[in-house]
Formats: sequence, structure tokens, C-alpha cells
Amino acid sequence: MAKTIHVDIVSAEGEIFAGDAEMVFVPAQEGELGITPRHAPLLTLLKAGEVRVKTVEGEQSIFVSGGALEVQPTAVTILADTAVRAHDLDEVSALAAKQRAEEALADKSDKIDVARARMELLQAAAQLQLIEKIRKTRG
Repeated sequence: MAKTIHVDIVSAEGEIFAGDAEMVFVPAQEGELGITPRHAPLLTLLKAGEVRVKTVEGEQSIFVSGGALEVQPTAVTILADTAVRAHDLDEVSALAAKQRAEEALADKSDKIDVARARMELLQAAAQLQLIEKIRKTRG
């Protein structure tokens, strides 16, 4: 029985991870999913959050802003809207994006795209949550 599953994480910017993993955790629309080798086939959408890839060498964290997930018994493919390695996240940019989205939602005089502002707010909040998690594990 296979002890690993091949994982590919790509976005429009390019490939961010390709390799074998013992387990993968993803932020699916319905909640967090844990994927192991020989998992049943699955297609689902992802929400903004952390993808954790557990390899023999350790664990990698990658932020995705959303996207699609395909699972086959021997492979996991994540097609992310955007993907950034967790240690490359910029807290200042995430805080600024959060503030802009909150201001856009609060501004009742402007005809704004409410759905877009809410999406940006959720993405910024997910980035900040991952940054805080990393900070706690280091400290």
C-alpha cells in the first residue's frame, strides 16, 4: 500500500509545490479536509486559508485565496486562485487589504461591489490568521 500521495499546487503565477506527501489538509468550502494516500476521488472548491502538506521531511504551509481541488487515489491537484508560501506572507499588506475592505463595506454612499469587498476581507483575515499561527509556533 502506498504511503504517500503526489501533490501539485499551482496558481496563475506558477507551480508552488510538487512532491509526495503523507497527508494534505485543505480549506474546502464545507470545512477542512484531510487527504491521505488512496483517498476516494473528489472534486470541490476551496476557500481562502492554509493548505498544509505533511511530507517525510516535515510540514509546509501555503496560503491559498481559493480555487479548486481534485483528489485521485494517488494524486492531489490544487488549482489556486493565488498561492503564497506561508513564510512569504506580508502582514502589513494583509492589514492594509483588510482595512480597505472594511472601509468599502462601511461606505454606504459609494456603489461598491459588496461581494468583492467581502471576499477581500475574508482573504485578508485568513492571511492574518495564518501569520498569527506561524508567529505562535516560532515563539
